[in-house]
Amino acid sequence: MSEHLHIEEENGSREGVRVFRLDGPLILANLPSFQSKLRADSSKALILDFTTVPYIDSAAIGALVGAHVNRQKEGRRLGLVGVNARIRQAFEITRIESLLEFYDSVVEAERTVN
Repeated sequence: MSEHLHIEEENGSREGVRVFRLDGPLILANLPSFQSKLRADSSKALILDFTTVPYIDSAAIGALVGAHVNRQKEGRRLGLVGVNARIRQAFEITRIESLLEFYDSVVEAERTVN
């Protein structure tokens, strides 16, 4: 299985919303580019589409918590879409599930986060 992570960036259908569609595992090996894109994003609301992310590791969980905290401090939001059961379980085990905002679709997330 490839460890490459592809990130497709696009504007959301609402002003101030950006969508990052992730494809591949979110793991330590590809975390620097992911974090760089997160830091460069200045949108009011960022939606991360996990539909094609098969798994994440503990480093990625830490990066997501950091992104959530930083955005929250600045009055900006972070939403996650399409999180599979395996990843959701990792969030539950690490007890960070309650920190993150989960949505069933990008459309639902856009309506809520903006």
